Amino acid sequence: MSESLTEGKPGLTRGGLDRRLLAAHEAGDKPALVRLYAEAADHANDLDAACFYLTHAYIFALDAGHADAPKLHARLKAEGREA
Repeated sequence: MSESLTEGKPGLTRGGLDRRLLAAHEAGDKPALVRLYAEAADHANDLDAACFYLTHAYIFALDAGHADAPKLHARLKAEGREA
């Protein structure tokens, strides 16, 4: 049984996203990891969970030289997640 990540988003399930994340990790697909962790953040049920996923997206973006790194950093800063 998979949990819905968010109301009103049919087909977006925690199990489905987890499977895609695992596949991207296994493949070493950093651009997909950036996208999938950002997607998880967008659909998280609370701020701490969202920032957890955003942090992962940001780390993979930095590692890959991904164009979304500044945007992800700005989102984390906006939530007070930078020391």
